[in-house]
Amino acid sequence: MKRFGIGLLVLLMMGCVEDSRKKVVVYSPHGKDLLKAYEQAFEAQNPQMDVVWLDMGAQAVYERIRTEAANPQADLWWGAPNILFQQAAEEGLLAAYRPTWADQVEGAFRDERNRWYGNFLTPVGIAFNAETVKEPPQKWDELLDPKWKGRILVRYPLESGTMVALFGALVMRQKNEIEGLRWLAKLDQQTKTYTADPTQLYIKLARQEGDLTLWNLPDILLQQKKGNPFGISFPANETPVLIDAIALVKGGRNQKEAIRFYEFVTSQEAMRDQAEEMYRIPVRKDIPPERLPAWIREYPISAMTIDWQVLGKRSKGWMKQWDEQVKGRGAAFLAEAGTPSNP
Repeated sequence: MKRFGIGLLVLLMMGCVEDSRKKVVVYSPHGKDLLKAYEQAFEAQNPQMDVVWLDMGAQAVYERIRTEAANPQADLWWGAPNILFQQAAEEGLLAAYRPTWADQVEGAFRDERNRWYGNFLTPVGIAFNAETVKEPPQKWDELLDPKWKGRILVRYPLESGTMVALFGALVMRQKNEIEGLRWLAKLDQQTKTYTADPTQLYIKLARQEGDLTLWNLPDILLQQKKGNPFGISFPANETPVLIDAIALVKGGRNQKEAIRFYEFVTSQEAMRDQAEEMYRIPVRKDIPPERLPAWIREYPISAMTIDWQVLGKRSKGWMKQWDEQVKGRGAAFLAEAGTPSNP
């Protein structure tokens, strides 16, 4: 009984020590490997702090922060395409903060009112199973070739910030909105299935349940590293390059601690580490190219010109229309919308 009492006291003391640590709550789509690595690295240097992270899709992060606006649970939002941060900023969900490296980021890669800052550039292209596809499409319109019918896998866009941005960009490359939705309807006709999450996308592509998909460079390179036979091509002058960003959540309970984590994961050392280990392309100008990994130079990208303000304002409406009128009924949408023009 005495031994039990001492043991209970030790457990209670341990609990008190743990509870005394300052928490930082992070919402992020960056994946468990990266989040766990930076939790451990940060806590090793800051033993008085406890990083708590939730890994979810970028769109889910935005929706959750929006839902919790009256009683914010997160302190920091780490990762998602800039259009989601832009929407959140306009809705008053983000707190202004000017990081110590602010002058090392181009104006196009940050919010003019310091509500979000870009970390990485994320090219999105046409990914494929290299065992079944020897000559992958080099243009977006080549996805509409009849030979790819039933061979394309698509991550369900409404759960993915990457896909919302990409679909929006594909709408904007057409001469008007209806032509853009027609193009997506043609892609719908080619699509075998919409996957619920990236894991299912990778599994199906690796198992040759589909041969092509539309996805980002970092994730495809990570899958290559894990042994999956994936490749990726980038349409010339039409590659959307997303700005992956970071921001403080307005009303977060642990802002001072969140700023420390913010600066930690965006330091020069962290940027180089993430470029090396996670295939990220840093936006900071003060990192010499020779200090970045060679793989970045292996993927020269000719970026699509995108009006991010327009995309940010219109993408939500386009995706709602796509989900209600296009998904799974591409042929019917084309018939209802009139005679489609050639891509």
